[in-house]
Amino acid sequence: MIASGETTGIFQLESAGMRRLARKLKPNKFSDIAAMVALFRPGPMQWIDEFIAGKNNPRLIHYPHPDLKPILAGTYGIAVYQEQCMQIANVMAKYTMAEADRLRLAIGKKKKAIMTRERNRFIEKAQAAGYKKEIAENVFDLIERFAGYGFNKAHSTCYAMIAYQTAYLKAHWPVEFMAALLTAEAVGSSGPAKEEKIALAVEECRRMGIKVLPPDVSQSKVGFTIEDDANSLNGMAIRFGLSAIKNVGEAAIKVILDSREVGGEFKSLMDFCQRVDQQKVNKRVLESLIKAGAMDKFGKRAPMLSGLDKIRAKGVISQRQQANGQESLFENPTSLGEDSLPDMEEFTRQELLSLEKDLLGFYLTEHPLTPILSVLASQRSHRIYDLRQIEKKGQPVKIGGVVTGLRIVLTRNQAQEMAFAKIEDDSGSIEAVVFPRVFLKTRECWVKDRIILVKGRIELREETQNLVVEDASPLEASEENVSAKDKSAVGWDFEVKIPSQMSPRKLVELNKLLKQNQGKDKVALLFVDNLGRARRMVLPFGIDYNENLRKKIKEIIGE
Repeated sequence: MIASGETTGIFQLESAGMRRLARKLKPNKFSDIAAMVALFRPGPMQWIDEFIAGKNNPRLIHYPHPDLKPILAGTYGIAVYQEQCMQIANVMAKYTMAEADRLRLAIGKKKKAIMTRERNRFIEKAQAAGYKKEIAENVFDLIERFAGYGFNKAHSTCYAMIAYQTAYLKAHWPVEFMAALLTAEAVGSSGPAKEEKIALAVEECRRMGIKVLPPDVSQSKVGFTIEDDANSLNGMAIRFGLSAIKNVGEAAIKVILDSREVGGEFKSLMDFCQRVDQQKVNKRVLESLIKAGAMDKFGKRAPMLSGLDKIRAKGVISQRQQANGQESLFENPTSLGEDSLPDMEEFTRQELLSLEKDLLGFYLTEHPLTPILSVLASQRSHRIYDLRQIEKKGQPVKIGGVVTGLRIVLTRNQAQEMAFAKIEDDSGSIEAVVFPRVFLKTRECWVKDRIILVKGRIELREETQNLVVEDASPLEASEENVSAKDKSAVGWDFEVKIPSQMSPRKLVELNKLLKQNQGKDKVALLFVDNLGRARRMVLPFGIDYNENLRKKIKEIIGE
C-alpha cells in the first residue's frame, strides 16, 4: 500500500511529494520508511534520487572507503542520519562519540573558522589512523555535506513507527480507519483546511470502495460512524457526522442526540422542531441541516426551507403548551404536528449539489459532472487524481472539471487580470494558474460552478502540483459536447450568460422575448459580476429554443 503511494491519512506520508517518493522508492522494509521521513526535507532532498538509485540497483552504491560500508550499507551509501556522520568520525579519525557530537554541532553552525579548524583536525587524525590524505579530505567533505542537514535517527524512527502503525490499521481495518480519520479531521480542524481534509478523505473512501452515506438527523452522530451496507467495502459504510456540517456546533448536536435518545428517531420536520431546544438548534442550524441533506427523509429541501418559519413557530407553541401543562382531550401538542409545507418545486439537481457543496465543503451524494462523464472521458487526457503520477515538469495535459474556487487578481506591474482557480472532477481537484494573456482569451470560463475543459502543463514544486493553463473552453454550454439527456440531468436545457454590465432595460427586453417564445426547453440565466462570482437562475417557464431565438438573444445581450 505504501509502495503504491496510497497513503492518504498515513502519518508523515500523505503529502503529494511523499506519495511520489513512495512510488519511486517502493519501500519494502521499516528502515526505508525511516529514511523517507529523514530525506523528505529541504537539504536532504537533493540526495533522494541517489538514494533511490542505490536501493533499486546495488551496483550503483558507492562507498568512500570500504571501512564505511557497515555504517552506510543500510542507507545505500548515503549518510542520512546525524549518527552516521558521528560513526564515520569515530571509525576513520578515532574521535570519541562525544568528540564526534561536538564535530556535528560545529558543522551545523557553519562558521568558517571553526570549520577550517575541524577539517584540519579530522584529516590529521585520519592520516594518523592510516588513511590517505585524499580519502580523508573526501570523507570530511561528505560529513560536511550531510551533518548540517542530517536527521536524528531516533526522531526519524519514532515518526516512521507511527507511520507504519497507521498504515497497518488502514490496510487491515480500512473502513474503521477511514471513519476514525474523518472524525479526527471534522473535530480537530477548522475553516477551509477542515473542508479540504474531509474532502480528501471522502475521495480516498471512494477510491477504496467505501460508501460514505449522507448526514441524517435520525442516524448521524457527532463523528463519522459505521453502518452495515452490502454494497460497500467489507459490507460496511460510513455515515457522515453532524460535526462536519457548517454552522452546526457542539451544543446543537448535543441537543439533537439527547432528543433522539429520549424520543427515538424524528418522524418529521415538525416532530423535530417540537422536540429540540430551538434556542440551541436555531434557524441557522436548521437551514444548514436541511441544505446539507440531513433532513431529506422529511421531504424536499425547497419546501422545507420555505415553510421553516411557520413550522418552527408551531414547534415553539407546542413546547410552551407542554411546559404549561396545557394538554386535554380537546387540545394537545400533537394536533400541531403535521408538516404544512408549501406546494412548490424542488431545487434543480445543480442547485441541490451547490447547497451540499456550500454546507459540507464538497460534493457528497453526486458530482455535477456525473451526467456528462462519458463525454468528458472522451475529451480529457487524464483524470485529476491521475495527475499525481506525473513526475515530469511541464508535461502537457487536458482535464475537465468544475471551477469550485476562484480568485481574480491584478498583476503588480501592468495591473492586468489573472486568476487562481481550483478545478475539481469526479476523482480529485487541482490548483490552476491562469496568466493574463490566457485569462483575457478564456474569460468566460472563469466563473464558479462552471464546467470547463482545460489544456495546460504540470508544474511541480516540492510537495505541490499546479496546472498552468494554456487554453480553456466551457463544456456545459457546448451543443456538440452535451446531449439532450445529459443537459436535462443538470436541470436545464440551455444557458444564457448575462454580462455584468447589462442594463435593466435590456433585461426587461430579454424577459419579454423569452416569454413570447415559451415552450418545453428549460433555460437557465447565469448572472456574473465583475469579480467573476456567478448566480444561476432557472426560469419557471420553458422556451421554444431555436436558431432564430438564439440570434435574437445575442442581439439583446450584445454577444
